[in-house]
Amino acid sequence: MQMKYKSTRGKAKEVSAAQAIVKGIAEDGGLFVPERIPAISDSEFAAMINEGYRKRAERIFAIYLTDFTSEEIADCVNKAYSVEKFGSDNAAPLHKLSDSEYILELWHGPTCAFKDMALQILPHLLTKSMKKTGVDKQVVILVATSGDTGKAALEGFSDVEGTKIMVFFPNDGVSNIQRLQMVTQKGENVNVMSVFGNFDDAQNGVKQIFGNEEFAKKIAEKGYQLSSANSINWGRLLPQIVYYISAYCDMVKMGEITFGEKVNVCVPTGNFGNILAAWYAKSMGLPIAKLICASNENNVLTDFINTGVYDRNRGFKTTISPSMDILISSNLERLLYNLSDEKSVEKYMNELKETGKYEVSDKIKEEISTLFEAGYVDDAGTKAEIKRVWEKYCYLIDTHTAVACAVNNMLADGRKTIIASTANPFKFNGSVYEAISGSCGETDEFVILDKLSAMTKNEVPTSLSELKSKSPRFNDCCKKEEMEKMVAEFLA
Repeated sequence: MQMKYKSTRGKAKEVSAAQAIVKGIAEDGGLFVPERIPAISDSEFAAMINEGYRKRAERIFAIYLTDFTSEEIADCVNKAYSVEKFGSDNAAPLHKLSDSEYILELWHGPTCAFKDMALQILPHLLTKSMKKTGVDKQVVILVATSGDTGKAALEGFSDVEGTKIMVFFPNDGVSNIQRLQMVTQKGENVNVMSVFGNFDDAQNGVKQIFGNEEFAKKIAEKGYQLSSANSINWGRLLPQIVYYISAYCDMVKMGEITFGEKVNVCVPTGNFGNILAAWYAKSMGLPIAKLICASNENNVLTDFINTGVYDRNRGFKTTISPSMDILISSNLERLLYNLSDEKSVEKYMNELKETGKYEVSDKIKEEISTLFEAGYVDDAGTKAEIKRVWEKYCYLIDTHTAVACAVNNMLADGRKTIIASTANPFKFNGSVYEAISGSCGETDEFVILDKLSAMTKNEVPTSLSELKSKSPRFNDCCKKEEMEKMVAEFLA
């Protein structure tokens, strides 16, 4: 049965999966969602238990990408999740921390962050989608990043035929390692620029470019078409559903749970995409009891889940978990659509744009309270959790994973929990080293990398250690009002 995709705003026509992936965002400003959420039968889940990650991914993709052949899907999956890129046949291994805590390691890809799980496959899905939809223009990928998405997108799209990619990141909102990963990126089709302001400034700037029909016409005349690699693109979100299903299957295979036993899932999230993928998995029939949303001090999602009021009118905090330093969680729109309708979503999004806040109906509040729990932790609590996990389990976690572990401890109900670990701890080495040692006293991140490695006997990933010898290619910074101009110059 063919799967079509609708806009959360309800004013754009239905499209195929390939069209949704190429467009990235609907013409009415909404996000593409599948017209229905298919259920996976117990027999299908049972079959996946003894399969590997790639085969599980093929099964899930086939459900949603009905205009792709099985051969096309297999080709995308095998190219994306190869042993060469992820170090083993299991791209997302599960580490048992305790009898109730299971760390889902999503950072074994080339950029050491969970974004690789989606952005290694998106270029393959996109290029095939372009051929299917008859796109004869170069696709221009625009990305706003709070750190990890940018590098993962650059790595995935570098020198991919028929594409160009431009990444914007907040000038003072990423770690030095994250900055170096982006500004040293190789590729003839890539461009990177920092933005004065925070992630929301960069994200809003990209959204405004997508919403400018006049700009779209101008670049179309030059042979270009805009698309997105942020999690607003369905081709980014779909691969994230896979690793929650795969993790559950691994728990059954390891003998940690019996098939059908419910588990909790705890996710550190800012833009809501990663935990939304877990919600899709639950909606498809994966036995998930509670979805635990973990935030840092930019706790707009915690407040929303606990009160039903989304209010971005608050001070923006720069934290040691920068990939979560977000006040406008774009993917929440998809959840609201599935819990209400297009008219309500449009109303909420207009209120957010005009006043910076909205309040959902009592019915939605009740549904959210049955699906989610939420909590947050500050930087001191984040460091304390890194230290606790290291000293108790001799296991090293990064600042974002620490937020999830700490919040899970706050809300633990005794149920076994899959905790999404979103980055290699060496990506945030200064904060991790300080948390374990009690002080840092060093500003050179490459010296800290070596010290952290020596202290913990963990090996520094080559992709990070080799940054020391690379020279930056991109050094420009612009105001958020100049982002469209910068894109135009890139395409000139």
